[in-house]
Formats: sequence, structure tokens, C-alpha cells
Amino acid sequence: MSSTIVKKENNIVTLQIQVDAETFEKGIQQAYTKNRHRFNVPGFRKGKTPRKIIEMNYGEGVFYEDAINIVFPEAYDKAIEEHKLNPVDRPTIDIEEIEKGKPVVFTADVTVKPEVKLGEYKSIEVEKVEYNVTEEDLEKEIKGMQERNARIVDAGHRPVKQGDMLTIDYSGFADGEQFEGGTAQNQPLEIGSGRFIPGFEEQLIGKNKDEEVEVNVKFPEEYHAEDLAGKDAIFKVVIHEIKEKELPELDDEFAKDVSEFDTLEELRNDTMNKLQKQAEAKMKAEQENKVIEKVVEGCEIDIPEVMIEKQIDDDINDFAYRLRYQGLEFEKYLELTGMEIEEIREQFRPNAEILVRTDLVLEAISEKEGIDASEEELNEELESIAKQYNQDVDKFKSSIKDEDLEYIKMGIIKRKTVELLVKEAKLS
Repeated sequence: MSSTIVKKENNIVTLQIQVDAETFEKGIQQAYTKNRHRFNVPGFRKGKTPRKIIEMNYGEGVFYEDAINIVFPEAYDKAIEEHKLNPVDRPTIDIEEIEKGKPVVFTADVTVKPEVKLGEYKSIEVEKVEYNVTEEDLEKEIKGMQERNARIVDAGHRPVKQGDMLTIDYSGFADGEQFEGGTAQNQPLEIGSGRFIPGFEEQLIGKNKDEEVEVNVKFPEEYHAEDLAGKDAIFKVVIHEIKEKELPELDDEFAKDVSEFDTLEELRNDTMNKLQKQAEAKMKAEQENKVIEKVVEGCEIDIPEVMIEKQIDDDINDFAYRLRYQGLEFEKYLELTGMEIEEIREQFRPNAEILVRTDLVLEAISEKEGIDASEEELNEELESIAKQYNQDVDKFKSSIKDEDLEYIKMGIIKRKTVELLVKEAKLS
């Protein structure tokens, strides 16, 4: 087997690959052994017809296609390795010469990873990201705990006010006709939640239990039901229940009820520590993103379309998985939104381009800087993942596949590359 590069154009390399006659003959024999049971030739039992007889009856090239499928993968892999190419898609193959007893010649158009022309990536200037946790932030968090632990009690005979929890019946009318999907009974509603059409909840404030209310609203211009979009509507509403939140006292007893602490002061200190850690994590992530964005801006890459399309595929699969986790199939989502798959793909495209571009730049920098993942770092990462999933470390290590191991290794290299960029950046 031998190969040569006959053409390079943008990110497509054309290889000419030659498979010697002896190797191709072995491929034909394997194809015959695999497929002989498919041929019926008078005078021979099925599967027992000699190859020569089948070729006489069906043509000399009857096994060529299968033989090519047998010999080509190995020849292609050797050519890729020989020329140190990084394919990002399956090759397009053409057979140039094929004749029994002679070498077979293929050409393969291979889309490869693009060359990255790196710009300045050390000592770049970016704005420093800072998040300082204030007493106001702490009070807001404690207030949230208080809200989450509130009791819901009957509000008595007073009118509805902001924050109340109602139980209502309603019927919706547009153009004098009751419309589909606009009716419900014993519907819970928190005033101020913004769950209903703008203006609906506000018109219930000041109303009383058992009171019948006419609520006048206008559907948004971009409402999901096209027959109602932009229309005026009237909802006839009956208020059955008015309840309110009864907040617990912020004292040591509250701290004991909602946490492992004995005093409110301990709870406040722990909450402040958690908020500071969250702020640090957010600050770190945003600072990294700013640095990466600036570095990527200074690089030149001609990205093959197939890489972007593959990233879109991955992103859509991930989106569909998250929808399924929430109990909604992707096909149903398309039906409900009235969108075509191509529209979704176009929505995902800009982010996919950013992800591909960023990965290529970080990979190029890591190669230039000689950044790698040590055995110790890899083991630490595997132990961390095993701990995350409550698995025995040794069992987890022995079960992991080579491609998953490579993915984890690349993650470590990427992380170290980003750390280098942030360390070298000038934060103004």
C-alpha cells in the first residue's frame, strides 16, 4: 500500500491511495467467503458455488465493491497516519483504477482540521471582573429563606393584595366568543408572579372573596396562539380563596429549623461564606470568558462547515435530552412552537461557531506551549469523577473506555491552557 497527497485546497486534502494487487485479491476472497451464500447457480448447492463460477455468471467485478469496503479502511488509516492528517469528517472516495491482478487506485477527499493563525495570546489586556458580596446581598438571601419557609394561611375577609395566593375560576372571551384553552376551575394564582397575561393579576388587587370580576386584557402581539395574538379579551373571574404568606420570625429558632446551626448569627455567617464562594466562582468563570474571547478575536481560522454542523448536532441532541428530562419530547416541542428543525439549527449556529472556534484556538495554544496532562493529573481527575458518582475508584478506572479517557485528558489540557491565558493576561 502507498499514498501521496495530490492536492490541498482550503481544508480539503486529496489523497491518492494505491492498494497492491495481492492485498486486493485477499479482499476479493474475503468478500466471496462472506457473500457466496447469496448466489444461486444451477448445479451447485447454495453457499457452495466456487468463486470462479459466480464470477463467470455474474461478472468479474461482482465482489469488487465489498472487497473495496474490506481493504480501503486499513489503507486509508495508514495514509492518514503517514501524512499526519487530522480528519474531521468521513472521506469522499473515487475509484481511479480497478482491474483484476493489478493495483487498485483510489482518491480520497479528506476534510481536515483547519490551520489556526494565532495572534497575541499572552499579556493581552482585559477588564478585571469583580463581584463584592454586600450586606444587602446577604439580607436578600436570608429573606429568600424566610419566604421559602413561610406558612400559607387564610387571609380572612380582607381584599386581595400583592403577593396573595388565590384560587380562582375564569372564562376567557374574545370577539364576544369564548375561546378554547381560556377556561379553568380552581386555578392557583400568586399575585405578582407574572404567570398570566400582562394586566390580569393587577386587576384582581382590591377584590374580595366570592366576588365576580371582569378582567380586560390585550394578548401580546407575539402570543403563541396566532388566533388570539394582539386581540382584546375579557376574562370573567370568580375568587374562591385568598391566602397569604405568614413569615417566620428571624431568630435562633428559625436558624435551627432551616439549617444545622443553633443561632441566627451562625446561619448568617455560613450564608455569607457561601455567597462569597459563589461570587468567586462567577468572577473566575467570567474572567476566563473575557480572556478567551479576546484571545480568539485575534486569531484567524477558516472553519470547515462540517465542524459547525457537527457541533449543532451535538447541541440539539443535548437540548432534546434536557427537554426529555423535563417530560417533553423534541418533536412535541417543534409542534408546540410551530418551528421547523432548520429554524432551530439556525438558532444554534452562532453559538456553535463560537464553540468550535474557541476549541480550535485553545488546542493550537496548548500544542504551541507544550501543555499536556500528567499521569498524576489524570488520576486525580478520574478519582474526582468517581467520587462524584459514588463509584469505587479502581472499578471506575477499569471500566472507562479509551475515547472517554482521551476526552477527560483533553479537558485537563484545556483547563490548564485557560489558566495560563488568565495568568498571563493584564487585568485593567
